[in-house]
Amino acid sequence: MAAPSSAAGCEDFAEFQELLRVMRTIDDRIVHELNTTIPTASFVGKIDASQTCKALYQSLMEAHTSRERIIKNCIAQTSSVVKTLREEREKAQDDVALLKQLRKEQTKLKLMQSELNVEEVVNDRSWKVFNERCRIHYKPPKSQ
Repeated sequence: MAAPSSAAGCEDFAEFQELLRVMRTIDDRIVHELNTTIPTASFVGKIDASQTCKALYQSLMEAHTSRERIIKNCIAQTSSVVKTLREEREKAQDDVALLKQLRKEQTKLKLMQSELNVEEVVNDRSWKVFNERCRIHYKPPKSQ
């Protein structure tokens, strides 16, 4: 899966969440993917399960890496905006609009940081299912 541009979706949190939802499709469908591609005992000779598991492993790695990169990039961008707004707030403490904007950006930053936790849960679930079904057919490199 090709990763969308990492700058896309950081301004609007709803757009950011939609981007992640679309990118998590492979994780949402992993059970179906494994059920349709990994052979049962009766079909063992017809499908090369090791190649299928290897391809799925590579797809999962790419998807997880690109999502993590996008989330961390958006967190960094939003953190920078929050820092700038804090500095401006120090100079103009009476500016209510500035305070409102700062609070909005801080909330967005917290929500983006919570997406890292969601990502960890999604990744763990996917790897658990992958390992249950593919451990016999494919041994991934030890870097995981």
